[in-house]
Amino acid sequence: MPSIYELENPKLNYATQIYSSDGHLIDNFFVERRVDLQYEQIPESMIKALIATEDRIFYKHWGVHVTRIFKAALKNIFSGGRPEGASTITMQLARNLYLNQDVKLSRKIREAFTALQIERNYTKEQILQLYLNSVYFGRGAYGLNIASKVFFDKTPQTLTIGECATLVAILKNPHGYDPFLFPDRSLQRRNLVLTLMLKQDYITPEQFIKSAEEPLLPTSTREANSKGRFDRLLAPHFVEMIRQDLREDSRLINHDLYRDGLVIKTTLNYQIQKYANQAVEEHMKEFQAYFDSKWKWSKNQELLSKLIEKAIRSNSRYLAIKGAERDKLANTLRNSEKFIDSVKNAATTIQVGLVVLDVKTGDIVAMVGASPKFINQNPAAKYSLNHVTQIKRQPGSCFKPFIYASALQKGLNPFSEIECGPFSIELSTGEIWAPSGSGSCEPGDTRSLASALAGSINSVAARLITQVTNPEDVVNLAKRMGITSPLGAYPALALGAGGDVSPLEMAHAFSTFPGFGTVAKIRFLREVDDHYGNILIKQERRPVITRGIIADSIASDMIYMMRGVINSGTATVIKQYLSNVEGAGKTGTTNDAADAWFTGYTPELVCAVWLGFDDKRINFDCLGGYGYGGRTAAPIWGRLMSKIYRDPNLPYKLRTFSLRQARFGIAPQGPNFPQE
Repeated sequence: MPSIYELENPKLNYATQIYSSDGHLIDNFFVERRVDLQYEQIPESMIKALIATEDRIFYKHWGVHVTRIFKAALKNIFSGGRPEGASTITMQLARNLYLNQDVKLSRKIREAFTALQIERNYTKEQILQLYLNSVYFGRGAYGLNIASKVFFDKTPQTLTIGECATLVAILKNPHGYDPFLFPDRSLQRRNLVLTLMLKQDYITPEQFIKSAEEPLLPTSTREANSKGRFDRLLAPHFVEMIRQDLREDSRLINHDLYRDGLVIKTTLNYQIQKYANQAVEEHMKEFQAYFDSKWKWSKNQELLSKLIEKAIRSNSRYLAIKGAERDKLANTLRNSEKFIDSVKNAATTIQVGLVVLDVKTGDIVAMVGASPKFINQNPAAKYSLNHVTQIKRQPGSCFKPFIYASALQKGLNPFSEIECGPFSIELSTGEIWAPSGSGSCEPGDTRSLASALAGSINSVAARLITQVTNPEDVVNLAKRMGITSPLGAYPALALGAGGDVSPLEMAHAFSTFPGFGTVAKIRFLREVDDHYGNILIKQERRPVITRGIIADSIASDMIYMMRGVINSGTATVIKQYLSNVEGAGKTGTTNDAADAWFTGYTPELVCAVWLGFDDKRINFDCLGGYGYGGRTAAPIWGRLMSKIYRDPNLPYKLRTFSLRQARFGIAPQGPNFPQE
């Protein structure tokens, strides 16, 4: 039996809610997914449906319906079977809050006495409020608030009479009357609830007919469930990043992320995140299919054998057994067509890392941490590798802007002519370094810096890092701009071979250019409140910024040159998506074609896109020119920026870069340069 204190302070587990910056609920952390409602927020039709079905004399009894209990007891005695339910709403609440769910007669007695105590301590309205906040509706939904969202994608206040009846119908058996799994059975039960409401004069005959003709579920939730996406998260890897960060935060040491009903307000923009998901899905649907048509396992049998053995060694069944049984299972898996196909599918899934930052604030406004194909096939995808923050790969030519910015600091300008023919140099080790990639240049030819960057000419970048600036200065500049990963200070850095970086690092560092030498510290969390609205964590409204990383004149020069990458260089594909949006950036492809990049920006937003594979032995080499960053990653950037800047409801509007127009004329033109 509960104590008086327990009766007056019922302990419920409340879901922590995670919100986007524009007020949309994007996820929950929960043991029981529950968010409270006040009595005034509960629709009258819900209360009437509940009372008509579960407890017709709720307002008249004092917790126990003696007649029902007596009849049930006689039936139980003479039938000798499972005890028949005779519980009032108050008795059900007692069971939900304080007792277990066993079916012994002794539990019924404790339930009745607890119900009497509840009635002494709470009003009828408080009992209904507690009941509808605690009862389980199935599909992980505790309480009316969450159930309304799960089944109808609505707030409780907007539920129709028919929808209220459906939810009450579910209560008898949340699995057995699940409208997604058993629509016919659920429909019959809903109409029974409506009939009981009509008998109690809670609804008119006209309301009964109208409600009985309503679809059981709205099209939106039916379609989402049929696609297996009903509980699919908008930004699973962003949410998991939040969870990991707060789990280590000392300010929450006395709070439970899963039980205390915290409210987490993030920097994510709901609509931009939707657009990011769409842009990735639209491109990857075609691009993954194209890759699958070109990649031939028949030419990669040795690699496939290694991947199969690796998959066997990590198989949960294999790890759980030993000796001869383990060897037997390994042989079975080696000969299993289904198992081998799953290994092939996982290995050739093109992974994606995309992140969008607000240039002025440093806020992460969108993040896609993995391939949509992978997320759809893996229910636990949110706990998988985040390809924005947790992978680090060579950036290829996407690193060249750091070399060019360093060269500008040494006194060059976008129109400085640099020899672009074949280049070689003897290193301190005695080796000859002769990077390929001089475009169409012959010995003695020259190109302007702007033209060379637009065309991603390797020989020019090599000359810059060895003859104009030096690797040490380039490393120092990259680190000041936001690269935190270790970088090797040697000439190959000019081609992005000096160290591995993450997409988040690249986006952050590139924000220095549209920021004109100023970079804002990355933010993803705005505020954390407790269940009662008290602020536990509050980020400053003003972003933390660092000024003077590069001179604004250097930033202006870099923007001018990087616009040429889109206008006439290696990312002209972007123009088919956003011809009227001011953009600049740089493509990148590693020598082994395992990684493809595009990091670009507008005056307000910077976005890094990476495509590749979890196993670097799989690569885009089979695609030829279509495996370059300008073909693989840049289209996603173009699609996304087009969606953002065509939406009049977003705060980001079409603007031009504030360049020093007196110095510069039109953007660099010239030939359409080959892909790097």
